[in-house]
Amino acid sequence: TECVSSCVCPEGLLDDGRGGCVQQSDCPCIHNNQWYSSGQKITVDCNTCTCQQGVWSCTDHVCYGTCMIYGSGHYITFDGKFYDFDGNCEYVATQDFCGDKNSSGSFSIITENVPCGTTGVTCSKAIKMFLGKTELKLENKEYKEIQRDVGDDVRYWNRTVGLYLVIEASNGVMLIWDKKTTVFIKLTPGYKGKVCGLCGNFDDKSNNDFTTRSGLQETSALKFGNSWKQSPMCPDVTEEIKPCDLKPHRKSWAEKECSIIQSEVFKICHSKVNPGPFYDACVHDACSCDSGGDCECFCSAVAAYAQECAKAGACVFWRNPDICREYQLN
Repeated sequence: TECVSSCVCPEGLLDDGRGGCVQQSDCPCIHNNQWYSSGQKITVDCNTCTCQQGVWSCTDHVCYGTCMIYGSGHYITFDGKFYDFDGNCEYVATQDFCGDKNSSGSFSIITENVPCGTTGVTCSKAIKMFLGKTELKLENKEYKEIQRDVGDDVRYWNRTVGLYLVIEASNGVMLIWDKKTTVFIKLTPGYKGKVCGLCGNFDDKSNNDFTTRSGLQETSALKFGNSWKQSPMCPDVTEEIKPCDLKPHRKSWAEKECSIIQSEVFKICHSKVNPGPFYDACVHDACSCDSGGDCECFCSAVAAYAQECAKAGACVFWRNPDICREYQLN
C-alpha cells in the first residue's frame, strides 16, 4: 500500500492523547472528559484518587449515600435519580422498615410538605426523624425530642455547622437540615438495598427507584410519591403543577436569575454535573415563590447545584454582594 504521512512518537515514548509524547511514568489520566497529569489528585465522593502512569489509584474509604430534598418538591435519590413531586401531606422520605408489615428496622424519616406559594407547589416544612424509641421533630429552625414507649435505644448527636443543623445517629444515619426547605439524608453503605421511600432503595441502580410502598415498579413520579403518603386522608396528587404557566409574568425574571447555573460562573462544573435539571428546578421555584421569599427560593435552588458541584470536586464561589449574600449556605 502507499505510504501515509503521520506523526509517531520516538521509540520509548508514548502518545499522551493530547498531541505530545511522554515517558510511561508521565502518562496522564482522564476523568469527566478532563486530562490530569501524573501525580495530580482529585476527590471522588469521599475518596482521593491519584493519577499514576495513566491509571487512577484511589483510596477505598466507606462513603455515605446521600439523598437531597430541596425547594418546592425536588428530589435526588441515593442512586442519583432527579425528579419532582409536589404533595401536600406527610411522606416517608426513607426508612428501613421495608417489605412486610412486621419487618424490623431502626429508623424512619418523614417529610411534611405544605404549600409554599399561591400556585399550589409544596415545600418541606417539617421533618420527623424516628430513631428507635426517640422521635425528633425539626421545625421552625429548631428541633425537639419526644421519647416513645416502643423501640430500641439509638444514640444520636447533634451539632451546628454554619447554618446547618447536623444530626448523626449510632445506627449510621445522618440528617443535615438548613432550617428552611433543604434536607440531606446520609446513610452508610450497610443500608444499600435495605431502604425504601421517596429517596429510593439505595442499590446503586436508579432505574428501580420508583418502587411503591407495595413493592411495585412505577414509571410515574405521581403514583410513586402518592404511595408513600403517611395518611390515607390526604388527597392523591393527580397532576404536575407548572407554576410558570400559572404566573407567566414571573417566568422571564425566573429564567434571567436562574441563568447563572448555565453561565460561565459554573463552567468548571458543567462537565461533572448536568446543569439542566437544576436550572429547570430553579425556574420552577422562582416562579412559584410569589408570596414572599423570592430570593430565598432562588438562592436555595442555586445552592443545590453548587452542593452537587462541590460533591463532584468542582468548588464554585458564586455568591457575591449582589447575589444571595445573606444566605451563607454554600
